[in-house]
Amino acid sequence: MLEYLRQLIRFAGVGLMSAVGHFGLLILLVQGPGMGPVPASAAGALLGAWINYSLNYRYTFRSAKKHQETVLRFAVVAAIGLLLNTLFMWLCIDLLGIYYLLAQLLTTGMVFIWSFLASRYWTFQVKPTPR
Repeated sequence: MLEYLRQLIRFAGVGLMSAVGHFGLLILLVQGPGMGPVPASAAGALLGAWINYSLNYRYTFRSAKKHQETVLRFAVVAAIGLLLNTLFMWLCIDLLGIYYLLAQLLTTGMVFIWSFLASRYWTFQVKPTPR
């Protein structure tokens, strides 16, 4: 249980760094060239995913698996996360009329749960060795 909590805390720290990249690119694209918030959020999510994979592989889960295996699994998890991010942003902004930064904050929390569980139990999971 303690290792689970440590991983969750490290994952949250990595997630914070990823969120800085995600939100930074989102704001830059919306405020700069005037891109719509939903596609700008998708671009930010891709940047956040790259940061997330790099740091979670080395720091959070300290994976010894080959990148060939983990990067493909991470790509699936990130693609689903991107779909969830885009769906939640669309629902929050276009259907509920929530300000785009608040919508992104809510969306990030929901996608965080999916991402941690999928990363821990599938992407970076280490199968126990038989005794």
